[in-house]
Amino acid sequence: MSDTTPADPRLPSPTSDLIHDRPYVVLLVARTIAMMGFAFAPVALAFGLLDLPGGDAHLLSTVLTAQLGPKVVLSLFGGVVADRYPRVRVLQIGIAVVGLGWVALGLMMLTGLTWTWLMCLAAGLTGIAESVLYPALTGIIPEVVPPLLLQQGNAWLSMGASAARLAGLVGSGAMVVLLGGGWAVVVAGALYLTAGVVALGLPVAPAGANPAESPLRQLIAGWGEFSSRQWIWVCTAQYAFVVMMLQAAHGVLGPVIAKAELGGPKAWTTVLVGEAVGAVLGVVVSLVWRPRRPIFTGVLVTFFAGVPPVLLGLGAPVLVTAVAAVGMGLGFELFGVLWMTALQREVPPDALSRVAAYDAFGSIMFGPIGLIIAAPAADWLGLHPALIGCGGTILLVTALAALSPEVRRLKGHVGVR
Repeated sequence: MSDTTPADPRLPSPTSDLIHDRPYVVLLVARTIAMMGFAFAPVALAFGLLDLPGGDAHLLSTVLTAQLGPKVVLSLFGGVVADRYPRVRVLQIGIAVVGLGWVALGLMMLTGLTWTWLMCLAAGLTGIAESVLYPALTGIIPEVVPPLLLQQGNAWLSMGASAARLAGLVGSGAMVVLLGGGWAVVVAGALYLTAGVVALGLPVAPAGANPAESPLRQLIAGWGEFSSRQWIWVCTAQYAFVVMMLQAAHGVLGPVIAKAELGGPKAWTTVLVGEAVGAVLGVVVSLVWRPRRPIFTGVLVTFFAGVPPVLLGLGAPVLVTAVAAVGMGLGFELFGVLWMTALQREVPPDALSRVAAYDAFGSIMFGPIGLIIAAPAADWLGLHPALIGCGGTILLVTALAALSPEVRRLKGHVGVR
């Protein structure tokens, strides 16, 4: 039997339906602009801080930790907030606060008010606000997209995000060179604020959970929804290790081996471009393919992520690794669309943001460990074996996730209408 069910040619296409759906278009535009700001911010902040008098890796690490720490710690409560209150309002306020935080950081750099504690305060505010964005967005999408169009809706949101990331990275790098990091950080904030203004056009739905109920009780109830579905917690555990290994391989070991053996930044950029191209291809595939077992399919395509680190460890040519990175990008984006769609279809709406928060927290909680262990692992094992170990770990945990009965059995909605 075919893995997909064709649409009736006499009916309007899903894409046409979505394009004529004003709330969805508003959400698509707002998220795309916000993702451009998200892509602008890291490059701009890094070079803006390093260009300050006395700016060094220590200052950069301190400010980044101040920004990332609250985001990780508060991500679970971000899900509670997004379920207790109207999600559109949570999203609007969160985007606005992130934008104000980045604008404040940029103005500090431009005016010389660069006390470390003050910059950490502004960075911390952006991290607090970012903790609610993913849970709120996950819950908003099924509020504005009909159930049978969820996969297409998620796919077009991912397409906008992928394009915005590419544009943001290029634009941020150019602006840093031409005008300096401070102005680039201000632009990152302005992009978020623009997205917030666009998001004002979204309809406001009632809160999903009862705001009179204790937040702690709601957090516990969210854990019950999360832990009762084997496919959710298995894949979250899988990605906790996948993200940890990729932080080590892509954050530290890959750039080091590129500089030492492959010709430097140009070689590493080639690999990253391959991944970006694959991400776009993954979204395109998700627009036309509706696998009967979406989570099992998503787990299987994650095997692609283990290949580039292994190839780097084996000393493969840059172009071969870049081609493998295309597969990695494709796998991640396809998994992301299938995953988001399954969550929105299978989890009760009033608990969806909390389950998404547990997913986000679980997936990123080991990421910092990957950054910490990368250098010691390279010293102890050697650079090449460490990279092979990263890739091998990704392949192993993905194989284990594929053994889960619920991962293998969960079926999707293959009809278009």
